Amino acid sequence: MTGEIERALGDVSVGERERVLLERFVARLLERNAATNLSAARDPEAVAAHVRDSLAIAEFVRGPLIDIGSGGGFPGIPLAIATGVPVTLVESTGKKARFLADVAEELGLSVVVRAERAEDAARDPQLREAFASATARAVSNTCTVLELTVPFLATGGVAVLQRGRFEDAERAAATDAALVLGAQLVEERLVAGVEGGDERRVLLVRKTAPIGQRFPRRAGIPAKRPLCWKAGDGA
Repeated sequence: MTGEIERALGDVSVGERERVLLERFVARLLERNAATNLSAARDPEAVAAHVRDSLAIAEFVRGPLIDIGSGGGFPGIPLAIATGVPVTLVESTGKKARFLADVAEELGLSVVVRAERAEDAARDPQLREAFASATARAVSNTCTVLELTVPFLATGGVAVLQRGRFEDAERAAATDAALVLGAQLVEERLVAGVEGGDERRVLLVRKTAPIGQRFPRRAGIPAKRPLCWKAGDGA
């Protein structure tokens, strides 16, 4: 298995120390995933694709970073390894949060795991408006992602969002949602050669002003009723 992991990560451009840590992370994820469902990726090549996808946004990340809905550790763990910045992982599923805490401790990463919903974590004064950057990979609608990330950002901080297709209706709604949340969509950049060649892009959304306690709305509402999203737009 070790050789397979080394080959799968062969084209990842990181230093030797970071490569060793990434290989150990992939090995631990595959081991734990065999007994507990942490990720749909179940072989070295599949996990390595997630690693590459995560590292595609490393250049945009500043510390401290918060990653919402970390799941099996993407993109937060690879970013913690590659950038060295302090990372907070928010993951509400207990078995996934326990894995993240275990692997972060084993690898000696500057990582804190919060086993709770993002909507609840954002009410904690120690987390609210405390981060220079935020990520969230596995949430469907961009307006939902914005409501779950922007409250954690300090003014001037940036939400670094990985998206696939981004239709005009969603772009318009996301632009409006960002403004409601005291933020602004400042850049949209296509990223090639990630996730098997599928179209990928990075959205950079900068926090421009503090927001009131109204956001995020209570648990589940941002996903059920995305901010500024009109019924019939195709969410």
